Amino acid sequence: MRKNPRIGIMGGTFDPIHYGHLVTAEEALVQFNLDRVIFMPTGQPVAKHDRPVTDPEHRYLMAVVATASNPDFEVSRREVDRSGPTYTVDTMGELRGVFGPLAELYFITGADAVWEILSWKDAERLAALCRLIAATRPGYDLSRFAQAHGGSGLLPAVEFMEVPALAISSTDIRTRIAARRPVRYLLPEAVAAYARKNTLYENDR
Repeated sequence: MRKNPRIGIMGGTFDPIHYGHLVTAEEALVQFNLDRVIFMPTGQPVAKHDRPVTDPEHRYLMAVVATASNPDFEVSRREVDRSGPTYTVDTMGELRGVFGPLAELYFITGADAVWEILSWKDAERLAALCRLIAATRPGYDLSRFAQAHGGSGLLPAVEFMEVPALAISSTDIRTRIAARRPVRYLLPEAVAAYARKNTLYENDR
């Protein structure tokens, strides 16, 4: 690895992980010339109040299964093993200590999550610790983001990346599994098999 490594951190609930997540990570790896992408399943998400989140150990193991064939991907237990609510700024602060001051850190997540950046804990500190890669669907209205955040000083820390595969949704996958509808080609078969074996999402109608 180079002296000043470029590390992507793919944050998310991954409930379940799907091809949209994997394509996003691969696109970021290439577009931003990253050395690797670390998938970081959230432990106890702060913002997920609309439904119970699947046990973090299941979400971690599904991410491991999904990324096993790609040598540029790895999965971290850092947030899964942390007690209490999960804050991105705390994780990125820890990773800054791990990789050193010269490392270039990129936090990769969906544009909808970045849209809420001003409500995140210590947003200005987060922007100082890393750059934010906001993955967008084709046709995403970037002007709305600029209007909302242009005066905050955070906009220069955000890079936008268009990913057509983001039309795939974890919510839709959970609903399909519950209804016994097909999910092939939406997520790795090994992840679908893990969900079936552990009877995940059967009540997500």
